[in-house]
Amino acid sequence: MAVHDRITSLRNPTIKAVRALRDGRKRIKSGRMIVHGLREISRAVAAGVGFEYVFFCPSLMDEAGRRLFEELQSRGAPLIEVTPPIIEGLAFGDRAEAVVAVAGSPHRELKDFRPARPDEPPLIAVVEGVEKPGNLGAVIRSADGAGAGGVIAADLRTDLFNPNVIRASLGTVFSMPTAVASGEEVLAWLRDRGIVAYAARVDAEKEYWQADFTMPSAIVLGNEAEGLSRCWSGPGVEPVRLPMLGLADSLNVSAAAAILLYEARRQRSRGEANPPRPPLSRRRF
Repeated sequence: MAVHDRITSLRNPTIKAVRALRDGRKRIKSGRMIVHGLREISRAVAAGVGFEYVFFCPSLMDEAGRRLFEELQSRGAPLIEVTPPIIEGLAFGDRAEAVVAVAGSPHRELKDFRPARPDEPPLIAVVEGVEKPGNLGAVIRSADGAGAGGVIAADLRTDLFNPNVIRASLGTVFSMPTAVASGEEVLAWLRDRGIVAYAARVDAEKEYWQADFTMPSAIVLGNEAEGLSRCWSGPGVEPVRLPMLGLADSLNVSAAAAILLYEARRQRSRGEANPPRPPLSRRRF
């Protein structure tokens, strides 16, 4: 393995600077991100992300790690060999994967947002005020799996390229069209394009399967504690609900997103929306 450099001390200035990026405020201020994991780095490479540093530990490498190393080497990535303690000091979570990379965070503005799958009516997931990066990453992963055109984060309370967003999305945050804007900006953007905003609300009268997701649609979900703001009302917004038949009054935002996105995909694969169904009732045994 041809190596550009080798670092063996956690006190090295480069390592200390990268470890500082574990602090969210410092990471956002610097405009950089940490990408940890073979799959996540591979997907960042495929999406054209250029790295400032790629730290690798040969003693932790498996066959997949060696293939990734060879690909990064062929692309001229700045490879730096490090020891296991350094990888552990840079990595997030409990995975002992052999590669950690640093790159500039991509800018994802609403004015540049272009939904994927231009051959079908837009299907977009909108999440408002999400605080937990793992939830945001899981929504992006579900949007990728369901073939959505993109994810827009309204009034985001974390950073789009938080390491836990990257990890929970399985690296699909790099390939999925995304954007960050205020709720008012997102709603105006949807209205301008004739995209119906289906707002998930616990008090909505319409069940989610009664929505016509074959039309240009945005599935809009609120944050973990407060739900959707008053912004999501008025023309162009249709409230829908997921029936809750137990004690809990709502689902985790990522679970709700997965249900709604796959219902939209099911309707589109059939080419028509479902007719209204009778309301659900509790079964008696």
